[in-house]
Amino acid sequence: MKRTDSKVAFPAALVIVMVVFLSAIFFANANPSFAADGKKKGDRVSAVAYTESQIKQLQGALVITSDQDVLWNNLTKVMRGNASDMDALTKDKADYKTMNSVESMKFHRQITEAHLNQLNKFIPAYEAFYASLSDEQKQTADTIFRTGKHSRHAKNKMKK
Repeated sequence: MKRTDSKVAFPAALVIVMVVFLSAIFFANANPSFAADGKKKGDRVSAVAYTESQIKQLQGALVITSDQDVLWNNLTKVMRGNASDMDALTKDKADYKTMNSVESMKFHRQITEAHLNQLNKFIPAYEAFYASLSDEQKQTADTIFRTGKHSRHAKNKMKK
């Protein structure tokens, strides 16, 4: 009986830890602002604007081929949809600084649930796109997702 419980408990705990980790990353940078672009600290940058910059970064770093265009377009459609959904969720919460602690926790829960739903949409589209990448493109994508940066050397190497 204990063995079956641990088979269920471990994956459930892993999902919870992953959600908490992703939320921590989001809220470490949030006001809820999605990017630092030289504006004052209190200025909010939309998720759509941030996502567009991420799409441009990925597209430039990965040097997407014409054979990958359909999968890339599917992926960016999901990314843009997720960003629009997040903007809609946070639009009504412009008064974030005036929330009491209970309202704040409920808002954080909404954001976390939205992130989980967005990951559930993003992962299948990304898996399909990732499967179409060359080994060099995969290495670049892995670096970007791990660090948020890409190597100029890898980008130049792929252009050759």
